[in-house]
Amino acid sequence: MSHQLRSTGVIALLTLREAARRKVVLALAALTVLLLGLAGWGFWRLGAELTSGEARVAASQVLNLVLFGLSLIAALGTAFLTGPTVAGETESGAALAVLARPVRRSAYLLGKWLGLAVFGGVYVVVAASALCLVVLWAVGYWPPDPVAGLLLLAGQTVVLLTLALLLSTAVSPMASGVVAVGLFGATWISGVVGGVGVALGNEGVARVGEVSRVVLPTDGLWRGAMHAFQDPSALTAMGAGAEAFPFLSTSSPTPLYLLWSAVWVAMVLWVATTAFARKDL
Repeated sequence: MSHQLRSTGVIALLTLREAARRKVVLALAALTVLLLGLAGWGFWRLGAELTSGEARVAASQVLNLVLFGLSLIAALGTAFLTGPTVAGETESGAALAVLARPVRRSAYLLGKWLGLAVFGGVYVVVAASALCLVVLWAVGYWPPDPVAGLLLLAGQTVVLLTLALLLSTAVSPMASGVVAVGLFGATWISGVVGGVGVALGNEGVARVGEVSRVVLPTDGLWRGAMHAFQDPSALTAMGAGAEAFPFLSTSSPTPLYLLWSAVWVAMVLWVATTAFARKDL
């Protein structure tokens, strides 16, 4: 057991080192810098054109919009890093060099997952923190619960890369990334549709968002992050239609939902390790 744990840790470190060398990371960095630059200019204009109170409410909503762009960049980066890291190494035969040693396939895959989870989580926390500092500089707005928001964004990233890891055990590296990002977008759209259903009092449409957030917890965690970053007065300003607005959230996730998200990750990771153990290399 201790040998397998050490193997998992070593593979996680190697995965981190390998991920840092990929060109996807350069694209992530370039997109993040561009997004922060555009956001800084936009928030500066908000502060210049509006009163302090108006700017605070507007900044709260625009911050969630920009954070969605950031979470999309993180989704693209982690999904397209995960596919080549697992499926790519399997197709090229590089995985056999490691698995030829007394290393279980489960330890190998868990090490890959752990390294990618650390990479994705650190990226989204650093980038989102930088964005909050940009907003503080430009408008003077600071989110009411940034720590919870950052943790939920990191959790969203981990959920998506776990899904991409499962897909990478069955399909090609490119296909696993495309499918994972496609499901991420579909779940977000379902959440928006569900919010419109809540605002209109239509239970059938509202249930679309509820079911999608259970099947894939990315949107539920994202809505919790929005609630942590937004100013409470933004909900008052929007009134009864707040649920229909895609960049506002009326509540934070319950402890039961957070538990389900953790269980979801564990279940999908177990299925991925089982599928990888039976895969013909």
